[in-house]
Amino acid sequence: MIIEKIMKKEVITLSPNDTIATAMKLMRKHYIRHIPIVLNDETLVGIVSDRDIREASPSTLLLTQDSQSIFTKPLSDIMTTDVITVHPLDFVEDAATVFFENRISCLPVIQHEKIVGIVTEADVLYKYVQLTGAHQPSSRIEVKVPNRSGMLSEVSALFHEKHVNISSVLVYPIDDDQYKILVFRVQTMNPMSVVNLIKQKGYDVLWPKVPEMEI
Repeated sequence: MIIEKIMKKEVITLSPNDTIATAMKLMRKHYIRHIPIVLNDETLVGIVSDRDIREASPSTLLLTQDSQSIFTKPLSDIMTTDVITVHPLDFVEDAATVFFENRISCLPVIQHEKIVGIVTEADVLYKYVQLTGAHQPSSRIEVKVPNRSGMLSEVSALFHEKHVNISSVLVYPIDDDQYKILVFRVQTMNPMSVVNLIKQKGYDVLWPKVPEMEI
């Protein structure tokens, strides 16, 4: 899946000359934590986060009339200018890697040097939940198989044999590179018929744990 499918296209932006107070009001009004800073032609020049504002703001214990002048300063004084961005055609999993490696929680989406959207960690996490089917009534089956080609196809055929619909499949590596774990999310609350068949075929079912059967 590409970023364009999950990004928010209606982006709240401000200019470098807008004040810190204006940014604070917008964040509170729209329940957002980041505001891209753009020029009149929508060219991205920076980004301001709620953390930037907190760090620039005086302590409430030390707040005086003079210190309140900080809120009238332009966002250009506190914005981050070295902004990490993504393109609408980038893959969602690549964006997840960018979030993880850079310890950030927001990515402006840029096309032809203009901002066209924004995507957050929460957007990516929600899409991951949807893709795995974890938000719907379902069951999880984990199968340990040899790490060779064709194993996914072989095990998946057993679900077809029992008329059990698969919502999603994940492949997990393990410490022993001779094996891998196939994780199936299936659309049934009682997966025991297919679990028993998988075990009968000689595969190691890690979850759900069931007593050994006499075959």
